[in-house]
Amino acid sequence: MSPSGAPFLGPIGITEYLVVSVWMLECGLYCVFTSRNAVALLMGVELILNAAALNFVSFARFGVGRVEGQVSAIFVIALGAAEAAVALAIVLALFRLTASVRADEASRLRG
Repeated sequence: MSPSGAPFLGPIGITEYLVVSVWMLECGLYCVFTSRNAVALLMGVELILNAAALNFVSFARFGVGRVEGQVSAIFVIALGAAEAAVALAIVLALFRLTASVRADEASRLRG
């Protein structure tokens, strides 16, 4: 027991990190495959990228102890930020043209 009376569950290992990462990946894939809203689609892509970053960091933490995982995670975060900026600009252009953010209507942007 811990001093607060709660049971001590032990240290968090790589399995717990991987379970959270798989859960994030599943939520992101579900969001990408089922949403018609462009903003929800972008949130799904961000969840997938964050799941990959969590994998990089967890394998670096429990692996050899090198920093490649953290560096890769920083690149994934930078990629996600750039993707979000470009995609939100496209969503704003879509909204100006169609007055909705449905991803089905994105083909109207061709021109």
